[in-house]
Amino acid sequence: MMIVGSILILIAGVLMLFFPNMVYSITESWKSYASSEPSELYLIHTRIGGILCAIVGITGIIVGIML
Repeated sequence: MMIVGSILILIAGVLMLFFPNMVYSITESWKSYASSEPSELYLIHTRIGGILCAIVGITGIIVGIML
């Protein structure tokens, strides 16, 4: 079960890293009619979050395999 959760976290991290605009359109765009594009700061923070999620996902997979 831990491996499945880790894979889901890894997938979310990869999506956040490579497709931050898609993450913005799903999670934030409906909240405001004023802007149609995410700010540079949002893109940077989403990518950093994606890197961290990917690291946690990979670590969880490795630990799940070792246990």
